[in-house]
Amino acid sequence: MKGHLGAGIEVITQNEIHWIFILVFYHINLYVVKRQMEVNVPDKMGGFTLPGESGYEKLTLDLANKWGADVIRDSDGTELSEEILNTGYGIYSTVCIIRGHNEWAKSHREQLQQTFLITAPVLATGEELTIPLLHDFFTEHFQINDSKDSMKYWQVYDRTSEKELSLKQYTYRKDTKEVLLKGVTPWHEYTVSFLAYRIWEEISMYNHTTNRWDKEHLMPIDPRHSETWEYLLQWMKDWCEEHKHTTVVRFTSLFYNFVWIWGSSVQNRFLFTDWASYDFTVSPLALDEFEKKYHYRLTAEDFVNKGQFQVTHMPATKHKSDWMDFIQAFVLRLGKELVQIVHDYGKEAYVFYDDSWVGLEPYHKRFAEYGFDGIIKAVFSGFESRLCSGVQVKTHELRLHPYLFPVGVDGSPSFLEGGNPTSEAKQYWRNIRRAMLREPIDRIGLGGYLHLVEKKPDFITYISGLAKEFRQIRELHKKGKPLLWEPKIAVLHSWGELRSWTLSGHFHETSWHPLIHVNESLSGLPFEVDFLNFEDIKNGRAKEYDVIINAGRKGDAWSGGQEWEDEAVITLLTEWVYQGGVFLGVEEPSAVDGFHHTFRMAHILGVDIDLGARVCHGKWKYTVEERRDILPSNCKFQPHQKLYLTNGKTCVLEEEKGIPVVTRNAFGEGFGIYLSSYENTPEHARLLVNLILSATKMDLSQEGMTDNLYTESAYFPQSQILVVWNNTEQIQRTSIIVRGQTVICNLEPYETKFLSIGNHYKGK
Repeated sequence: MKGHLGAGIEVITQNEIHWIFILVFYHINLYVVKRQMEVNVPDKMGGFTLPGESGYEKLTLDLANKWGADVIRDSDGTELSEEILNTGYGIYSTVCIIRGHNEWAKSHREQLQQTFLITAPVLATGEELTIPLLHDFFTEHFQINDSKDSMKYWQVYDRTSEKELSLKQYTYRKDTKEVLLKGVTPWHEYTVSFLAYRIWEEISMYNHTTNRWDKEHLMPIDPRHSETWEYLLQWMKDWCEEHKHTTVVRFTSLFYNFVWIWGSSVQNRFLFTDWASYDFTVSPLALDEFEKKYHYRLTAEDFVNKGQFQVTHMPATKHKSDWMDFIQAFVLRLGKELVQIVHDYGKEAYVFYDDSWVGLEPYHKRFAEYGFDGIIKAVFSGFESRLCSGVQVKTHELRLHPYLFPVGVDGSPSFLEGGNPTSEAKQYWRNIRRAMLREPIDRIGLGGYLHLVEKKPDFITYISGLAKEFRQIRELHKKGKPLLWEPKIAVLHSWGELRSWTLSGHFHETSWHPLIHVNESLSGLPFEVDFLNFEDIKNGRAKEYDVIINAGRKGDAWSGGQEWEDEAVITLLTEWVYQGGVFLGVEEPSAVDGFHHTFRMAHILGVDIDLGARVCHGKWKYTVEERRDILPSNCKFQPHQKLYLTNGKTCVLEEEKGIPVVTRNAFGEGFGIYLSSYENTPEHARLLVNLILSATKMDLSQEGMTDNLYTESAYFPQSQILVVWNNTEQIQRTSIIVRGQTVICNLEPYETKFLSIGNHYKGK
């Protein structure tokens, strides 16, 4: 409608100008929504934990102000001065309950923590053989337990025949710490499994050697012994009395560290590491108590497993499952007492979900019984943020990297000459940010030696901006959840919910496995994701989900191993796919020996692997179906050399070196999808999204999806805020459909923008 300013003068109303503007820019494909504006969500200070350091009081308080800290913490190797304690900030005090008691440990050496060790195989060249027990191990880490109670659990094996030797065939020489074997078979290999005290607590040992500390080694004591436990209870009460300024007791974590066996050679210092292993929970006392409760006796072999150990990456044996249940019940019983003491003194109890966390399972159904007020997780990646955010506690906190140590955990020279901690922080934040925008985190912080940042002004500036960005994200979550896309996802493996979002270690420790890459992609995608085990499938839970992902290698816990031998699992999943479900397999899904197909879900997937029995069989010919709407450019795969098609109807979406690497097979109303490999890249993440959406019959252009796969976005309907971010070091331009309109955005490297999507947007 036109208006009039005077005789013969007509003007176009604001509404008409608006629509002309839209039409003009739409036709030249440069339409930017009018009145789109970048906003600053209120940046409330707080939610940041700063590591303080005695002797650097001014730096501590200056950075507390710059970074908006509301809490100051101590770190391993640092103390907080009275000047810092009296500033009025909240105070986190770190407690590692089982170390720092060397006076007690020295007078109760039989109550130190222990583990089973196994010697490297030694070849016999005659009928006698001498095996030195600690030859392969770091002697500052271990000391042989040669007590009578211990030696009843020792075992000697002929590894060539896999037969155990009788007690009459070997003798322990206490003076030389060797085992003498007699009557052995020449040219066979032999091992000795024995119990050893851990005389240097592993995290302290790592921190000590990394920082070249010159101080006493800390020994870990075992609360399994009632005398030690009574001592620790009184120590905890005395500690709370003395630390009147402490507002939060930060348990790191409780009693038993993940297994970390150090070797004697610098060429192989870390002989064995498993972040979720229960090896360091063992002792003669614990083994005896286990036998009384479960009415059978465990052996050294149940733990060392021919030298392979019972790694988390393999499905648990019944013996391992029983031992885990036994330890979990013990840790819970004692842990609750500690938390209650802390609460009795008017303080909160947080637990650090790393280090001595074994037995303390945050996704265990009884975890809430501890009564912890918060959980803290050290993070490098998005899946670790999701792991933290899903735990049932009041406060979820992330300890960011790089840790304020001279050298990073991956060996990078973070705060040394040539190091670039700002670049490290940007890359870690890129990974964490996308996950944090899907599920909320309440606090973030740093740890280590604060003085290391003094000569890194760009790091100080970057952390200031990061903290502000975190608070903006936190405020959005407080007002409402971000938009999710409809398909509901489940990841299926042997551990199920107990190992939600994780495998066994950080990303850099498990990057060889496809599932950690899948988890990392999923952590920042707008899907609801749960983790199931095979009992959940037999209990009918598949029907709760649109897509089930199984990613792993034949025999491992993540593919499922022998769980796939159960015909009930196959029957239920077959019916579920036929009725419309999507089974998405990566690398060697559902693989197990002994059946007509190695992939038990081959009839769903339309592919299988040949272990040698089909070399004389014919192979189906195929034509690659060009689906560039599904498959992004530059999406690389590792072909599985043994893969073959099981039928002529399987659709091949991509091949590599003449081998199918991405396939889709229609099965009833549903689909089987196969990927020969998966890597956490923007291309693979977008492929995963496209495969899920297309197989569940959803539009590939979902609300909130960026057209540039190197960028992502999250829309918060209650706040009417669209968050768009750049996952690369390059400038990116992207467009997003939100509420029926198109938003075009330019982003600097790693930049995040908060855009107001106000009432002027019309649409659903």
